[in-house]
Amino acid sequence: MFKLVKSTPQFSLQTKVLLTFLALLLFVLGCFIVYVNVVVVTPLRQKTEQDLLIAATKVREQVDLYVEQQNQMSQRILSNKDIFTAMNKSSLASNNYERLKQIRILKDIMFQAIGPSMNIKDMSIYDKQGVLLTSYLGISNPAPLLRDMLDKSRAGRAWQEQGFVLVRQSNHISFVRTINDQNGKVYGYLSIQMDQAYIQNLTGGITAGDVYILNEHGEQMTGSQAGSGRLQEWMNPSTSEGLNVNRFDQYITHAMSPQTGWITYMITPKASVLGPIRSVQTMSILLITGLMLFSFVYIFVSTRNLLLPIRKLRSQIWRMNYSNLQLKMEKTPKNNDLLLLNEAFQDLLHRLQRSIEREKQALHEEVKARNSALQAQIAPHFIHNVLYLISIAAQEGRNRAVSDMCKHLSESLRYIVSSPYSHVTLDEELEHTRHYLSLVQQKYEEDLEWEIVADEMGSEVKLPRLVIQPFVENCVEHAFTRTAPPWRIRITVKQYNGLWALEITDNGDGFQADKIKEIMDRLHTTDDESKMVLSLQPALGNMGIINSVNRLKLMYRNRLFVNIFNHSSDKEQGATVQIIGSLTKDFY
Repeated sequence: MFKLVKSTPQFSLQTKVLLTFLALLLFVLGCFIVYVNVVVVTPLRQKTEQDLLIAATKVREQVDLYVEQQNQMSQRILSNKDIFTAMNKSSLASNNYERLKQIRILKDIMFQAIGPSMNIKDMSIYDKQGVLLTSYLGISNPAPLLRDMLDKSRAGRAWQEQGFVLVRQSNHISFVRTINDQNGKVYGYLSIQMDQAYIQNLTGGITAGDVYILNEHGEQMTGSQAGSGRLQEWMNPSTSEGLNVNRFDQYITHAMSPQTGWITYMITPKASVLGPIRSVQTMSILLITGLMLFSFVYIFVSTRNLLLPIRKLRSQIWRMNYSNLQLKMEKTPKNNDLLLLNEAFQDLLHRLQRSIEREKQALHEEVKARNSALQAQIAPHFIHNVLYLISIAAQEGRNRAVSDMCKHLSESLRYIVSSPYSHVTLDEELEHTRHYLSLVQQKYEEDLEWEIVADEMGSEVKLPRLVIQPFVENCVEHAFTRTAPPWRIRITVKQYNGLWALEITDNGDGFQADKIKEIMDRLHTTDDESKMVLSLQPALGNMGIINSVNRLKLMYRNRLFVNIFNHSSDKEQGATVQIIGSLTKDFY
């Protein structure tokens, strides 16, 4: 037993100095970064975020002022008492002349309310049924029916004809309110088409990002279409004003209007906002890093010159041996620390590689010897059985059968004795099995039916010799003791996903439950290669299965799966032996 002793790493003096100085430099760099973040970066970031919030509030106030101007304009129209008379007479007009006369009066009222400066697109008046009476300019294509315009918006559908409502159309926003007197009597409706481009100009140049304005129902009132996902994300803010960062690393600043209920959103990329701050931070870090690297190089050169004589002395001591103790000190050492370590490692690697090659060769020879010993237990048994069948056929005078059996036996013997230590392909092993079944067919004639179904890629699978025959022989000798003919044996080979699968199925009596458990237990107990040969018994049934599986284990090691089971269906009896292996290259 060897004791593991922990050895503390030994560093040279130069390495210790460099590590100490490096730790000191990292500490200084960390303190500097903390100082820059706390004293410079954090206040700048807070001020920038506050400026974004102020900008959003400013945009909201300008939009509220524009809406308030339209509200005041509508109040000037309602304050003119002639509008109620004109609206009433236009609805009761008996002819077009009277109706046009009242419409002219309505246009004069709108002209007086608008005044010389016009910051809207158009103004329209509807009767109390919501039918368009007249427009001031008529260039905005107003909706003929007010209800059609209101139904296109959730805000319009929810309007209870109290106060005013703001509805977005394709290129403008309509300010809609009722035309009613002091008693609340409704004479019609007033629609002011606000210029959306004018609102866009109010929000332009304030931020590097985009500005969106939503109403209280989550409908976008200005700006390019933000997408339904964003609109859903922005609805129902918890505060009237606020700032947060979304998953796209953008600042989302919002401000809610108490007058209109609109919410102004400013979407600003975080990189554009914090760009100057990060530039200051990066320049500071680069400056202190440059100073640290310069100091590090200076310390390295100084310590190297200081320790150079010590290294020369160590190099000379390392090269001394018993036969050479009088080496003169060289002025310049031929090897440095890394070169010496590399040479020692290469020498160790070379010696280790030679040891591994010797170990692999010994293991290969041992596996060949074990495989040969296992195969030797099968061949004599097979030859004895076949010769017995030939003698029976000769006694019965079946000359043609004797001739055929001799040919099959000749092919089988050639297969067995040719290169017994080399592996064969699955196709060759199946061909040998066909010869064996043809020999057995001579004995059982029509009572035995057999079939071999295999993929075309059987030449890629390597196996030890004589691993399939013992399973088939076990079926013939033991599976049909209590089963009436015809007896069927089916061998199936498939390949898929880098694996090969071999199934040997019969319609015989099947295995006893305790027999399957005994065989599987013995297979598990022979996982150790050193016990494979010693664990075999001379009984035919167990020997054929365990022998073949052990030989496959010697070749495939842990890349082999073996299963034995009886058929559970009432219509189908018998048993199946299933062997699955990997197509990867043999380990040894």
